[in-house]
Amino acid sequence: MAQKDLTPQHEIRPTTEVKIPERFIPVPTVEPGHSFASVTDHISSIVLKKKTPLGWFIGFGIACALVGVLTVTIFNLIFVGVGIWGINHPVGWGFDIINFVWWIGIGHAGTLISAILLLLRQEWRTSINRFAEAMTLFAVASAGLYPALHTGRPWYDYWLFPYPNTMSLWPQFRSPLMWDVFAVSTYATVSALFWFVGLIPDLATLRDRATNPVAKMLYGMGALGWRGSAKHWHRYEHAYLLLAGLSTPLVLSVHTIVSFDFAVGVIPGWHATFFPPYFVAGAVFAGFAMVLTLAIPARKFFKLEDFITMRHLENMGKVMMATGLIVAYAYAIEAFFAYYSGNIYERYMWWNRAFGPYKHMYWALIVCNGLAPNLMWVKRFRTSPAMLLVTAMFANVGMWLERFVIIPTSLHRDFLVSSWGMYHGTIWDWGMYLGSIGLFFFLLFLFLRFLPMISIFEMRTLLPEAQAHAEEH
Repeated sequence: MAQKDLTPQHEIRPTTEVKIPERFIPVPTVEPGHSFASVTDHISSIVLKKKTPLGWFIGFGIACALVGVLTVTIFNLIFVGVGIWGINHPVGWGFDIINFVWWIGIGHAGTLISAILLLLRQEWRTSINRFAEAMTLFAVASAGLYPALHTGRPWYDYWLFPYPNTMSLWPQFRSPLMWDVFAVSTYATVSALFWFVGLIPDLATLRDRATNPVAKMLYGMGALGWRGSAKHWHRYEHAYLLLAGLSTPLVLSVHTIVSFDFAVGVIPGWHATFFPPYFVAGAVFAGFAMVLTLAIPARKFFKLEDFITMRHLENMGKVMMATGLIVAYAYAIEAFFAYYSGNIYERYMWWNRAFGPYKHMYWALIVCNGLAPNLMWVKRFRTSPAMLLVTAMFANVGMWLERFVIIPTSLHRDFLVSSWGMYHGTIWDWGMYLGSIGLFFFLLFLFLRFLPMISIFEMRTLLPEAQAHAEEH
């Protein structure tokens, strides 16, 4: 039997290397060249350095000065009353509610980045989740000042909490302001627990590296006896995921309840069913804008370009663009509903916003929130830190203008012409607002100096060494 010829009929040519275009190569979440030791050294050195940078003292000094303005304003408010603000008849809500809603919105990005992106297994959240969570707590602290003080008699604020008392006084649970008390207090509690639990392994690292005995003791108390054992990691991961699951519905519920402050009323311009998703999208938009506002300078000042890469900045720019388009759509829907409803009061409300005495605020709002985010369609812009920072600043201003447009412009033209009036913030309104900004940055600068702004152990899980160990197991 003839042997079959096994020689190939055609010569097999070696495959040519296909060059992938650079724009299709994903940007890494950590720049190459780092090891476990280098990541730990770089991030912990920011906290444990012996000499504090001069720039930190300058920023902290400005924040302290603004906190002083806040203190003077609060003392004057308590001893004189809310009459020092510009509120009047018919505008009974002014800067107090404007700034409250603005600060609550800013705090939303931290919970979104930490909880929702964690559950979705998005690795790019790792470099920004720690200071985004801290930003949430500091924004809620600044927001909490306004509900406590705008009542006029803050020493009676404990009446807002349901507890048995001899006078049988119970809060009015049908009031949206009462809903705010429960929503915001729950949000602050869960966010604080989520932030602290995530800090525990890093506090143990600082405990082991600190040379100052006082710092070692304080970090050791915060670490709660963490040793890095398998049992500790097992319990930590379960607690972290549980808190992430609890935090996720809070992202939707908190600003939804804040929107009910307006939506359940009968005031033209407020009584709208689309307010909950509109407010939630606006909160995420404002929150990511503030994260970019903080992350870009911190990235440059602390030399964190290897950890906060362009992938993080570009993804945040995309989220800001998407939520900005939702907000712009809500503006269009608001105008459409006003005219389609056939209600003369709704029509006049929208016309008054666009062409009345506050028209400059309205059109500035459209530019900041409707047009500026569209710059993120261009890849060259959303991969430029300078353009991202400019767009984020537009969003910060625009979201404050949005709250101003929603509140005073809906109230200053009452149903009766005889009740019409104008609203302008006084020097005490602006002092309270700037002081709350100072409180926010006062807490932020303390956080940047004494706690790791980036999660050390989570950054280490993104390194090739960690991936190799995972594949072995």
